[in-house]
Amino acid sequence: MQYDAITFEIADDIAVLTLNRPDRKNALNSQMRTEITDAIGKAEAEARVLVLTGAGDAFCSGQDLADAGNPATLDLERTLREEYEPMLAALTECRVPTIAAVNGAAAGAGANLALGADVVIASEAAVFLQAFTRIGLIPDAGGTYWLPRQMGLAKAMGAALFAEPITARKAADWGMIWEAVPDSDFAAHWRARAAHLAKGPTESYRGVKEALRASFGNDLPTQLTLEARLQGRMGQTHDFREGVMAFLQKRPPQYEGR
Repeated sequence: MQYDAITFEIADDIAVLTLNRPDRKNALNSQMRTEITDAIGKAEAEARVLVLTGAGDAFCSGQDLADAGNPATLDLERTLREEYEPMLAALTECRVPTIAAVNGAAAGAGANLALGADVVIASEAAVFLQAFTRIGLIPDAGGTYWLPRQMGLAKAMGAALFAEPITARKAADWGMIWEAVPDSDFAAHWRARAAHLAKGPTESYRGVKEALRASFGNDLPTQLTLEARLQGRMGQTHDFREGVMAFLQKRPPQYEGR
């Protein structure tokens, strides 16, 4: 697929997917959603970590309302089921670690796209905004799922009802994202984080993602069973053996992602 609404590159096992409609604050239109879904599949097959970021001074301003059509005839359920759900499933089910490098404003579906990544690293200039009630809607694109899990029900409810901007620093303090980074350090920092994951034990990361996300729906005995099954699988990997040998030999491990 040729990409027009995004850019995509892979180097040193790091895939970087950049939302590339800076004149529209990287607002999501139908074409962009299709391209994002396709690029995530390529990253999963060809890289060991995926980074999503935005071109210009915004990460993503959410749904492009100019692309949505006439509000009187708009079928929001169809759009969400047929266009958003495949994109979000591709991201959350991606078999390699995913980082949202939020370089600026992340609003509406753009904020929730970021929250669907495994790790969110934000520039201190970034803000997160659940803008939906400003136009008579509810949070979508996974917002009602991620928000209460990441920041608790009380803060999630306030964020959704009041639709007020949340600074990157506050988002980090609330547990909504992993970290907020000074603007001057942001690009170098997320690249270093991505490089760390790209050189790590990819199968281990895959197991971490599966286990932590399953924990919300499991009781303790079920979760312990899952842990044992996944740990048994990890114990058969090359990287586990390499990690143990490196520890015993007091040297840095050389993981291969298998």
